[in-house]
Amino acid sequence: MAYDEVLARRIHDVLDGEPGVTSRRMFGGLGFMVEGHMAVAAGSSGSLMVRADPADCEAWVDGASVNPMEMRGRPAAGWLLVAGEAVADDERLRLWVDRGVAFVRTLPPEEH
Repeated sequence: MAYDEVLARRIHDVLDGEPGVTSRRMFGGLGFMVEGHMAVAAGSSGSLMVRADPADCEAWVDGASVNPMEMRGRPAAGWLLVAGEAVADDERLRLWVDRGVAFVRTLPPEEH
């Protein structure tokens, strides 16, 4: 399933001017990397995957529009899946993108 191209463009616009940002296709989505760490990704159906401090994830999960990300049927620690309706307006999208970027900025740069 292809990623949501409209969401990808909106994420790109939010990240415009942010240093160290690249993007690449992965896991059926379009991941946005900061210094080599994926911060957010545009998924299918307008969903947004967000990298977050595992200590913050529980407080942000509401069981409706924000849920733990699952990979192969198991929760992926430090990843959230935010439904499209929760990022439908630019302010909410910026909030979630900023959360992902802020967390990965705490990580050491990826070495290539």
